[in-house]
Amino acid sequence: MPNKNNILLLFLLLFTAGLVKAQQPATGKIPTNLKWSERMALSIIKNNPEPWMIEFSKQPVWSYPQGLVLHGFEKIWRQDQKKHQHYFDYIKAYADKLIDEKGNISTYDATNFNIDMMNSGKILFNLYEVTKDEKYRTAIETLRHQLKWQPRTTDGGYWHKLRYPWQLWLDGAYMGSPFLAQYGKTFGDETAFDDVANQLLLMEKHLRDSNTGLLYHGWDESKLQPWADPQTGRSPNFWGRAMGWYAMAIVDVLDFLPQDHPKRKDVISILQRLAPVLQKYQDAKTGLWYQVVDQGNREGNYLEASASSMFVYALAKGANQGYIDKSFRQAAEKGFKGLTEHLVKVQPGGEVNLTQVCAVAGLGAGRDGSYGYYVNEKIRTDDPKGTGPFVLASLELNK
Repeated sequence: MPNKNNILLLFLLLFTAGLVKAQQPATGKIPTNLKWSERMALSIIKNNPEPWMIEFSKQPVWSYPQGLVLHGFEKIWRQDQKKHQHYFDYIKAYADKLIDEKGNISTYDATNFNIDMMNSGKILFNLYEVTKDEKYRTAIETLRHQLKWQPRTTDGGYWHKLRYPWQLWLDGAYMGSPFLAQYGKTFGDETAFDDVANQLLLMEKHLRDSNTGLLYHGWDESKLQPWADPQTGRSPNFWGRAMGWYAMAIVDVLDFLPQDHPKRKDVISILQRLAPVLQKYQDAKTGLWYQVVDQGNREGNYLEASASSMFVYALAKGANQGYIDKSFRQAAEKGFKGLTEHLVKVQPGGEVNLTQVCAVAGLGAGRDGSYGYYVNEKIRTDDPKGTGPFVLASLELNK
């Protein structure tokens, strides 16, 4: 007869192997019967075995695209923590690669006052809650400290970076505000809520065009930048992803802004003004949005994946939460259908690719904010600034 100890050992080995398999992402063919959120997430992991590789990075770096993607992975993990343990492990691997045992963040320099660096801080709240490891709390406090000293415009708006003085960029709304709002709720910092609401309201004040309802990419209070209108200080065009960052910031901040906060209704009102404008500029044929939102099929313009994914997410979440009319969910569904039918490519192995993502656009040195500038920036496939919001949009539409 077989030795009982050997039978027990074999059972334990088989059980452990099954458990490990359940916790590991698929490394072979990605099943096509999964939801789009997980199909994209598994594709991202397959293409980036180490999470720091996201954003085509050659070496570990603390940056915002990683946090954008991993934020979506955390939402998948929350749906079934045991089944999706590998997503938690993937998130933790990024944090642990960049944060040492004392809580120091590698490659991060607070003196740059770069608001982009806040975004990956969002993944640290859950890591701290689950593990109780103080290094995550220390890193969170480091990032919060930066915002306490962040240079500001005269009316209190955060400069985008120290080297971009007196400038508000719409991008910064998403980079800083949801992190700060979550900090306020997690650690009872009520001053954070006031600051968060003011940042969003100031951006609408300075960047919203009264004729179209669209928002310009940036505002220079000093009016010294080459792209700044000499009267208004605004940049000249409506870049899709900039507006996408702003729309996502609004719906995510509202997760944490207290119900009785005096400016909560004002923040919701921003979304209520923005939603019908987004619907108006949605391409009727595909359901997508253009790189330069108001220019349609003008020569050089194209249907852009990151802005489209961001708008889908914001409209779907806004409708689901009751911030905007439920009918806007239909616009979101139309947009997501457009993404999957026109911009998503599925490989024979089940891997999902997202095409037509603007690689980068900004208003720094040498950039004039012109129409030609935006439509001639590099276009990439599977850029995380598109795949991350695609995951979020899919998750929201699955609710």
